[in-house]
This record gives sequence, C-alpha cells and structure tokens, in this order.
Amino acid sequence: MKYVYRVTLSKAPEGGFTAVFPDFAGAVTQGDTRADTLTNATDALLAMLAMIVANGHAVPIPSGGGGPTVVVPPLAAAKIALYRAMHDAGMSKVELARRLGVTEGAVRKLLNPNHRSHIDKVSAALALFGREIEVHEQAA
Repeated sequence: MKYVYRVTLSKAPEGGFTAVFPDFAGAVTQGDTRADTLTNATDALLAMLAMIVANGHAVPIPSGGGGPTVVVPPLAAAKIALYRAMHDAGMSKVELARRLGVTEGAVRKLLNPNHRSHIDKVSAALALFGREIEVHEQAA
C-alpha cells in the first residue's frame, strides 16, 4: 500500500499557509511558505501516525484525490504496514515480541514511526504476516 495522504493548503489570515489532512481529524500545521508548510505537514503526519499507533487505533487508508500530498517516508511506511498487519491479525505487541524473540519495548520502538530502526528488522517482522516491503522509484 502507498502511504500518500492528501493535504489541503490554504492561506492563513495571519500570513503563511495552513495545512489540514482530510484523513486525520485534528491534524493541522502551518508554515510561512507553501514549501515550509508541506515540510511541516510531513512532521505533523508522522506525529499523528505515532499517536495512532501508541493508542492502538486503526490507521486511516489514504483517501486519494487531487491536490497536494504528503508521502510517509519509507521506513515509517514499513512500520505502519507492520502495525496494520498486527492490527488486522489481532496480534498484541507482547505476542509479536515473543515471536521475534525480543522485548515488548523493542516492538514498541519497531512500531514507532519516529524511532530509527533497521529496515531489516521491520522486514523480518512483516514476514511473520506473509508480507514484504517493496521499494519503487519514480521521478519527483
């Protein structure tokens, strides 16, 4: 799955721009320029995803549509894919830790989109669910 979320940009009354994610209630950020706002939107999106994972909620499926988008960085996207696989299977962090032979704390870090993990560890965990990571290159 591609984790590319649509963002709505609008001029802020006090100057600059505001970004809102239609797929995430309450996810709002701003910046002085359009480019700054989109950079801040990536940070806001990662913070929202981390909160969703920490609270055990379902990750919204990107709604698509036209307009500007924010792409979840590759490692964070792999972590979200792992979290969704666990969520879909009804597997707890404790059970995943047992199957991987690690602590529950290690699994929490493995699922945290903001924590730097080794991609091979995320890939190994995804393999437990019969899933794998694919990387696609495309021109910007």
